[in-house]
Amino acid sequence: MKISCVAFTGRGIKRLLEIRDFLGAAHQVSLYAKTRSLPENSGILPVKAPMQQWAGERFADSDAVIFVGACGIAVRAIAPHVRDKRTDPAVIVMDEMADYCIPILAGHIGGANELAGSLAAGLGCVPVYTTATDVNHKFAVDVFASKNRLYISSMRLAKEVSAALLRGETLGLASDFPVDGKLPEGFAMVSPGENSHLRLGIYFSVSRRLQPFEETLYLVPRIVTAGIGCRKGAPKEKIEAVLRMQLEKRAVFPEALSQLASIDLKKDEPGILSLAGELSLPFLTFSAEELMAVPGSFTPSEFVKKTTGADNVCERSAVRAGGGTVYQKKTGADGATCALAVSDWRVRFE
Repeated sequence: MKISCVAFTGRGIKRLLEIRDFLGAAHQVSLYAKTRSLPENSGILPVKAPMQQWAGERFADSDAVIFVGACGIAVRAIAPHVRDKRTDPAVIVMDEMADYCIPILAGHIGGANELAGSLAAGLGCVPVYTTATDVNHKFAVDVFASKNRLYISSMRLAKEVSAALLRGETLGLASDFPVDGKLPEGFAMVSPGENSHLRLGIYFSVSRRLQPFEETLYLVPRIVTAGIGCRKGAPKEKIEAVLRMQLEKRAVFPEALSQLASIDLKKDEPGILSLAGELSLPFLTFSAEELMAVPGSFTPSEFVKKTTGADNVCERSAVRAGGGTVYQKKTGADGATCALAVSDWRVRFE
């Protein structure tokens, strides 16, 4: 986590050094101060620009911003830059005596609440939480999703889940995956294929094919690997079209994709590399021997085996890269083929 901290007084600078000493081993911590003088060799950078400009730069390059000073300074500095709780960095205010630390932005998804808790444990300050689910000790769906790298299908429904829990309603919980641990208070387990009488619920799945509740909030693990095969020089657009077609066949969320895979003969294939870059996904390749060693039942092709040494590239590479099983068998069009595999995964409640 990249954390930027700023102070405005001599006492505040002491807090900066304490924060760096505590967080520096696990995080990349940068210190700034807007004062007339700085301690020599402290590594603290002077802030010469207006605070709103400084805050805008930190919103662009930091995961968290800590203000050691008054809440008013922080609020005025960040106000023009606040956009979306899914992308805004965590913002925390700590007083210069380190009595209190207050998460004021991105408490859940951005991790401000969790970071404030860490600071409280390390520096002895009191964390001040104002988010309703925290003060009422209720399950926070956005915190759970953030910790487990889950895509939230609807922020509106995520807010409604929190509101319903605070009202004392019973919500449904369905999952395509094994569930470990005790269900959070306020949830009842439902089979995904069951016609539930519950109005609202959470569904852990990579697909929107089923809707267990009248209003279903999908929490989507990023565990789908797309195995790709193509003719030499196949354009990115043709490869992407086949991938999109496969996703649509099973109503798979594009956000569930975690990586692309193929045989090592395709490691420099421009179309696949371009698609991987556009999707910001890693591209893994394997030798024919590695692919043929993958256990399981796959769709064989004598032509592919003669050409590559493996009887199936798409399905085998998807399973080899992500583990798990084939979710959508290979299909092809316009010189490109694709298959989908889903990695083994579990829902874990503490």
